Amino acid sequence: MKQTPDARPERWLGALALVIIAVISLGNVVTRYLTGGSFSFTEEFSVFLLVVLTFAGASVALRRNRHIRIGLLERALPAKLRQALTIFQAGCGALVLGLIIWFGVKLVWQEYQWESLSPGLGLPQWWYLFWLPLLAFAMLVRLVQQTRDRLSGRLEDES
Repeated sequence: MKQTPDARPERWLGALALVIIAVISLGNVVTRYLTGGSFSFTEEFSVFLLVVLTFAGASVALRRNRHIRIGLLERALPAKLRQALTIFQAGCGALVLGLIIWFGVKLVWQEYQWESLSPGLGLPQWWYLFWLPLLAFAMLVRLVQQTRDRLSGRLEDES
């Protein structure tokens, strides 16, 4: 039996983000119920943590070969063409992730230079944006690992 590849750091980061979202949301609900007011920071942190959770989860899905794709064409093709399609898919994914990384780094740098502050808490905006290119890079690494494993036969596609 083959062992499923793992993306442990992203899995832990996603779980941590989910737990923090649950705790601050619960705290906000209880506070609103007891006092009629709410914490101002919860929405800002929740949105940030949802982005982290999304990218971390996507990275885990890439590593485990669980991203949504249409396998009908892959299964219908002979082995050589299937490999070419796998390389094409990886190239398209790498292009998109590369663009996210490139423009994400530019955005983080601009926000750092401009000293932009977040609207809710007044924290430096780049603190939130820094995670976008970082987690996109993690996804790119996982995409390369997944593609290598698919091409070598160590990772079988779903049937």
